[in-house]
Amino acid sequence: MGLTLTEKILKAHLVDGKFIKGEEIGIKIDQTLTQDATGTMAYLEFEAMGVPRVKTERSVAYIDHNTLQSGFENADDHRFIGSVAKKHGIYFSRPGNGICHQVHLERFGIPGKTLIGSDSHTPTGGGIGMIAIGAGGLDVAVAMGGGAYYITYPKIVKINLTGKLSPWVSAKDVILEVLKRLSVKGGVGKVMEYCGEGVKTLSVPERATITNMGAELGATTSIFPSDEITREFLKAQQREDVWTELSADADAEYDEVVEINLSELVPLAACPHSPDNVKSVAEIGNMKIDQVCIGSCTNSSLYDMLKVAHILKGKKVHPDVSLAIAPGSKQVLTMLAQNGALADIIAAGARVLESACGPCIGMGQSPNSKGISLRTFNRNFEGRSGTKDAQVYLVSPEMAAISAINGVLTDPREIGEMPEIKLPEKFLINDNMIELPADEKDMDKIEILRGPNIKPFPQTSPLSDSIDAACSLKVGDNITTDHIMPAGAKILPLRSNIPAISEYCFTACDKDFPARANELGQSIIVGGSNYGQGSSREHAALAPLYLGIKAVLVKSFARIHRANLINAGILPLTFVNESDYDNISEGDKLEIKNVKASVEAGETTLTVVNKTKGVDIPVLCELTGRTKDIILAGGLLDYTRESLNK
Repeated sequence: MGLTLTEKILKAHLVDGKFIKGEEIGIKIDQTLTQDATGTMAYLEFEAMGVPRVKTERSVAYIDHNTLQSGFENADDHRFIGSVAKKHGIYFSRPGNGICHQVHLERFGIPGKTLIGSDSHTPTGGGIGMIAIGAGGLDVAVAMGGGAYYITYPKIVKINLTGKLSPWVSAKDVILEVLKRLSVKGGVGKVMEYCGEGVKTLSVPERATITNMGAELGATTSIFPSDEITREFLKAQQREDVWTELSADADAEYDEVVEINLSELVPLAACPHSPDNVKSVAEIGNMKIDQVCIGSCTNSSLYDMLKVAHILKGKKVHPDVSLAIAPGSKQVLTMLAQNGALADIIAAGARVLESACGPCIGMGQSPNSKGISLRTFNRNFEGRSGTKDAQVYLVSPEMAAISAINGVLTDPREIGEMPEIKLPEKFLINDNMIELPADEKDMDKIEILRGPNIKPFPQTSPLSDSIDAACSLKVGDNITTDHIMPAGAKILPLRSNIPAISEYCFTACDKDFPARANELGQSIIVGGSNYGQGSSREHAALAPLYLGIKAVLVKSFARIHRANLINAGILPLTFVNESDYDNISEGDKLEIKNVKASVEAGETTLTVVNKTKGVDIPVLCELTGRTKDIILAGGLLDYTRESLNK
């Protein structure tokens, strides 16, 4: 039996465990990336490990999230990250150089390599044939120190593409179709591997759009083969030497198969407030719109921007619409300026933003109250835009551009004949905003620059003998990390200050939660299914840690958030019987007796006693040997320090 592409790369990087579905494996990591919203904490954790220099083939620190400098905090964080990078062997992409995933695809990604990043959209790298996985900052810190990265050996789903996209139907419509079919929970524990004749019709930027939004499926990652199209892209980036041809064996077997005929797809939009709430333009109708935002790590490539510029050329943005456009990298922005496309965009009335994440994470450009905003982004969770009652729709760049002109949601197929837009044979290469690390012999001369907003990692402690705590919060299904730890221009600058940012923890659900948790001292959170979906932000675990959360009991977890809870030393529990969710109310007194001894013994079923209601509730505590030891130690940082000392 042949191997899938996923299996080939994972097996080549295996350092711990066996290839058994559902079992934990450790893989060697070749590359890491961080962004500034998660990077400060990741580098504080790396420093705490005491490893003098990164041991990966390439680690890159990007500044792309917190680029609005309305106070000293973001600027201080950027100086800190830059100094840490220079000292410890990390490449540093300065503010304005671009969005981490776009720049990494252009300048650093290598087919067949493994990459983890402290951002959930790291799977963008799957567009050139990498195993690229989003992870918590602490996992990235451990990988930079030479440690393995652990995942559950995934199921592998073959998404077989046939046919060819019709004019004005785009890669965004492909991934929206996948989300429509599989849902935001459909990829949990799985890798999406794209195969079939249709793959050959998609450029690398189109493939990257699809793998990028695989994160919204809850997938471990998504991947395309590395073929001649990949080679041409890398050649145009003057990196042809890193190309390797990679594909699945003809007789590879998959756990599931999804068939998609590209020729049958139509323009789609994800409606509020979930990426899987997908409808066709015909189903939605000619809805009046207020705002259009084009960009993000999903749709900010030169290929996307050239299509947008073509649509806008000689036209005028509708007077009732605000159009903002953020090219994904300095390379994209400069090439648009050189070929005249940027002038077409500006002349149409677009507001050109810097090459950064910007409005995708609520960092500026919030819609008007009750505004309808079309965005080429990857998430439309309620309130993520910065406007609580905004209605955000996720669409393709083509649909976004023509709708901005017409003032209503418009099917891009109404435009007329679609021009042939080709990627250049040679991209403009100018890496002068990527700072190289100091030589190893000079690293001791580098001073780490710390501002007053940078606080230490929260204090942790080994697992206690028993947990006796109240339920401080009860939430429902599909709670996102934006619910747990909101983003936006007000809160993101506090990412390096856990005591300060914890004051906003869960305030999207209950404004009194931080004060209540502080008063209780220690407590337990109860939730529904798919708890913690969305961003990789470990602050959604670190803020609860600081507020005294000892355990989280839910119907099911999203992958990255569960890992982040374990890394923070917070016990992740799931109901044996989901109906027991109804047997706990906020404020109930809960007890888990002899929890330390039970975890040490490897018991997978524990009992939560609801002392208020007089009910015993069986719960699952599914920890492997390694994750068991992490929980017992009080978190991954303590576990890693102990391991290094040994």
